[in-house]
Amino acid sequence: MEKNHLALGKQGEEIAASHLITKGFMLLERNWRFKRLEIDIIATKNQQLFFIEVKSRGSLQFGFPEENILKKKMKRVRIAATHYHYLHPSYKRIQFDVIAVCFSGSICLNITHFEDVYG
Repeated sequence: MEKNHLALGKQGEEIAASHLITKGFMLLERNWRFKRLEIDIIATKNQQLFFIEVKSRGSLQFGFPEENILKKKMKRVRIAATHYHYLHPSYKRIQFDVIAVCFSGSICLNITHFEDVYG
C-alpha cells in the first residue's frame, strides 16, 4: 500500500530529527506554528539557533526533494523564524537549514543536510 504524502512527510521528519540528534543538536520544537506558518524543526547547537525545513520524497520521478522547496515557502519559514527569534532573543546567531529525505517505500535511501541555505 502506498503511503500518502502526510505520512511520508511525518516519517521524513522523524528521520531528520534522529539525524540532528546524532549530530549533537538539541531539538527545541517540532512543527512549531505561528499563525498559519510552520517550521518543521527548531534546534540548537553551540549556542546557535537552527530553523530546519524538512522535505521528503517517495521517489525521484519528479526530482530531488530539495528542488521542491519554493522561495515562497522559505519566505514563510523566515517570517515564522523572525517571530520565534523575537520570543527567544538570547540566541545571537541563527541559521536556516534544509534536510532532504528520499524513500523507496518505507525504506530511507538517502538523507542530505543542506546547511546555511541563506549563507
